Formats: sequence, C-alpha cells, structure tokens
Amino acid sequence: MQKLLIKGKKKLSGTISISGSKNASLPILAASILAKNVKLSNVPLVKDIFTMLELLKFIGIKIKINKNNKTIELKNNKKIVNTLAPYKLVKTMRAGILVLGPLLTKYRKAKVSLPGGCAIGTRPVDLHLFALKKLGANIKIKDGYIIAEAKKGLVGTNIKFPSNSVGATENALIAAHGAKGKTTLSNCAIEPEIIDLISYLKKLGSKIKILGRKIIIIGKEKKTKKINHRIIFDRIEAGTYLIAGALIGNKITINKIFPKILKNEINILKKMGVFISSSKNSISVRNPQKLKRINISTKPYPGFPTDLQAQLMVLMTQANGWSQIKENIFENRFMHVPELRRMGAKIKIKDKIAYIFGPSRLTGAEVMATDLRASVSLVLAGLIADNRTIINRIYHLDRGYEFLEKKLKNCKAQIKRV
Repeated sequence: MQKLLIKGKKKLSGTISISGSKNASLPILAASILAKNVKLSNVPLVKDIFTMLELLKFIGIKIKINKNNKTIELKNNKKIVNTLAPYKLVKTMRAGILVLGPLLTKYRKAKVSLPGGCAIGTRPVDLHLFALKKLGANIKIKDGYIIAEAKKGLVGTNIKFPSNSVGATENALIAAHGAKGKTTLSNCAIEPEIIDLISYLKKLGSKIKILGRKIIIIGKEKKTKKINHRIIFDRIEAGTYLIAGALIGNKITINKIFPKILKNEINILKKMGVFISSSKNSISVRNPQKLKRINISTKPYPGFPTDLQAQLMVLMTQANGWSQIKENIFENRFMHVPELRRMGAKIKIKDKIAYIFGPSRLTGAEVMATDLRASVSLVLAGLIADNRTIINRIYHLDRGYEFLEKKLKNCKAQIKRV
C-alpha cells in the first residue's frame, strides 16, 4: 500500500496551476449519456474520473482519452445501452448515482447500485429519488439497487427540494433535459459546478434560466452537432493550496482560476491575517507572522464549503487563541481530528462544533487518511510539522487531487510517495 512521506518546516514558494474540477466533471460526464458526440477538455486525471469512465464504458459509451491534453471524447450512437450501474463500479464513488437521471430520461429505465464514497455521513439518496418521482418515475429499492422506470417518459413539473442537495439538483437537472415540457426546481443548490453543468446542458439544447435558488428547464436534445466543453477550475483544490500558502508560504501563486468564485474563502483568510493579492486569473498568498482566530460555519455555496473545513482547521491550529468550526453539512466530517491530535493539535469536539486552540506546535507522526479532504488536511499538517510525517491510505487522496506531490515539490516541499 502506498504512503506519503513529508518532511516539514520547509518554506514554500512557486506557482501552482489548478486542475479542472472533479465535482463539475462527474455530473457532466454522466449527462454525456444524453449526447451523441462530445469533447470535454480540462478534465482532471483523478481516480473518481476514471471510475466514472469505466461506468460509462460498461453502459455502452465509446470513450477516447488524451492524457497529455486532458481531453475526453465520448460517443453514444446506440439506441439500446446497458441501463445497469453495478455495485462494483459505484461502491467507491457516490457520484455513480448521477447516471440514474440520464438513463431514466433517455432510455426510460435504470438499475443503479446505491452509491459509496467517503464515510463522512449518511448522505441518503432520498432527495434524488424525490425529484425523479416528481418527474414521473416509478422507483423501488431492492437488494441494494435503485430500480427506476418511466414507461411513457418523464414529464416536467415543479419540484421544491426540502433542503439543498448538490447531487439531487444535478440529477434533477439532467433528467429534466429529456423530460416533456417545463421543469422548475426550487430551493436547489447553485454551486459553481452546477452552473457549469447548466452551461453544458444548454449546449445539448436545453433552455435554462437561473433565478436565485430557482432553476427553470425546458429540455430539448440536439442530435447531430458535436459538443465541445471546457470544465471549470477546481475551487476546492485552489482553496487547499491557498491554505498551504497561508500556513508556510514565502509566496505561492495559484493560477488558472477565477478569484471571484473564491470570494468567501479569500475574505476568511484575509480576516485571519493572511497576505493575499488577486489578479484576473490568479491569487498570490503569503504566510503572516501571526494568524488571527476566527469562527466559521460550513454552508452551501456561496457559504464556506464543507470540502475545505478540514484544511482550514489545520490553519486554525496556528492561529492565536480559540477558533471554531461548525459543520452544518455532514455529521461525520471531523474524522481527521484524532489524527491531527496525534500530531499535537489541540482540538475539542462538542456536537457539530470543533474548538481549535493555537498556535500549536505540530510534530510529525504516522497517520491514516479517512476520506478525501481529511487526507489532504494531513498533508497540510505534515508541511508545518517538526520531523517526518507518514500518511497511510492515500488512495483517498488520489480520488480528487491531481499531481499533488508534483505540484508541492515544484514549490520546494519535501514530499514523496513510497
């Protein structure tokens, strides 16, 4: 099993180019079931993407990958495909459920395994099924599979989500593209990755309006024209490297991004005393001599993302006094805390709130990654810790971070995979 070895206390400097967004690529790949001929560019070459591509191949989509150019071409000329998404291809990735909407709306039936992914909470599929049932699907769950059918096709309707869900919003959007008539989604998620999916669906022929947290879709499939689409940058990867620069950067420049999308994250780092300057497509960040304490809560976009909570917690261990993070999205998202404590972090958990005292001197230790974002928080902790840190189970890391060691090594970090 592979591990990461990190020797800490090495000041970082250099430039990091941010990859395409994993969380935007996955629903767009799933939506490509609805298209005839698609070319996607700026796709990150991470484990979750390859898992989704294996699933699409199983369904019957022809795929051509150019790893040098980070492009993927997908062709679907079949009238009949395999409408099954088996457990073996969905068990490691919750995004596998995103094929449910497109299979159902195009082929009127689907059998999809209940998804896996990181063990950070229950993340039920109830809202996905709620939306698809509203569109006219008959759905039952049997032997660990979602079995869905719409014999006469899906029909547009009004859907008001009881709570924000990124995945359910994406599934409903894709399903509505092939539904008859108009669909209105209310109280839906409006993350940048969803805006990118909407941009893609428009290229496929949907007419879509966004009105705050309301999205109106009139679907219509184009059948001949080849679609080209460039995936947006990965804001979570960008935020992770911004925090690395805040922790131990002489000067780190993050490029190939849109700083406006990271406005909330930038403001929080500035409040903590981090030196940040932005241009049109890049952000530069430096570590201050003293970091200020702060209290934050994770919220749906444009609030502070739960996917950056673990990384920010490492920065809080270096701030003056008690900081707080209230986790409002997932109930098990403090699984990195015991590992950070082993490295010397002073963190207390009560209910949904983590209390972090700093500045704490962290010491290298052998630690274990528990999920994707927890694993990268341990990398950040290793960068500032005394001595050597060994991180086990880094397959979690490979699900969502492209060329992490290479990007950090280019900024003078002492990190290697063994």
